[in-house]
Amino acid sequence: MQLTYVDAIRQALAEEMRRDPAVFLLGEDIGIYGGAFKATAGLVDEFGPARVVDTPLAESAIVGAAIGAAYSGMRPVVEMQFMDFIACCFNQITNFAAKSHYRWGAPVPMVIRGPVGGGVHGGPFHSQNPEMYFAHTPGLKVVEPATARDAYGLLKSAIRDNNPVLFLEHKFLYRRVKDEIAEDGPAIPLGVAAVARPGRDLSVITYGAMVQLAVETAQALAGEGIEAEVMDLRTLAPLDRAAIVATAKKTNKVLILHEDTRTGGIAGEITAILQEEAFDDLDAPILRLTSADTPVPFSPPLEAAFLPSAEGLKAALRRLARY
Repeated sequence: MQLTYVDAIRQALAEEMRRDPAVFLLGEDIGIYGGAFKATAGLVDEFGPARVVDTPLAESAIVGAAIGAAYSGMRPVVEMQFMDFIACCFNQITNFAAKSHYRWGAPVPMVIRGPVGGGVHGGPFHSQNPEMYFAHTPGLKVVEPATARDAYGLLKSAIRDNNPVLFLEHKFLYRRVKDEIAEDGPAIPLGVAAVARPGRDLSVITYGAMVQLAVETAQALAGEGIEAEVMDLRTLAPLDRAAIVATAKKTNKVLILHEDTRTGGIAGEITAILQEEAFDDLDAPILRLTSADTPVPFSPPLEAAFLPSAEGLKAALRRLARY
């Protein structure tokens, strides 16, 4: 059946709750209201308020309860109404959940999921991309799917994983992309990148909503004789180093694209990987296209200037192709 990105998330949650009674959900307004973006709509009717738990507006309390439940053998899935407010739980996630297995062998099978990203004029507190605060932390897995199929399959793997997983859902994609998804379909392994579009002339390495921008731009440039490969990372921690190196060795030219701000973004780490493992294969400098190092503007024209654009990506890829 055809499912949108948000419907695929809801389907994965329902199937994992049916499969494993240890899986339960908790978050603000996720019960009768169905969540801010309706990702949990109707689940309380099937599973009841003991497994779809409405919480107070207190992110640190929600995550603290989930960590305790995970220690006790449950598999909690936390919804953040907006991932921007995960900052309230930074200490619990990085100093407790992430380090528990290293310190004393305790698995912490929990998922924290919710919307990220701009393009919807949400302003500086509802549009951020906080992935790199957490991808830097050993013990955490960080996932950001670009398609409905990946949202479904990666969420299943995240729920089944014994490590804490941050599952970032770009809100711009919720109802803009859809895929054919079978009931009780397969999980998609974490840490494995995918080629979203094959190409021979250069590679765009990206993730999340920028995959859609990259594929659309690559298709437009094909009319100019430039065949760009688009690599969808899917998981930022762990990174699929082998796939990153393989696409660079195939095309010999790389542009790294992400919506996160420039300084400290994943582009820097990918550049280091390529310098270490594919330097002799590169025929051009590695380019980066990212958002600006500012808070996300609320004003629509300013937000458009802040975010990577199709025209900016076309110009960068044309420049790279000329080397």
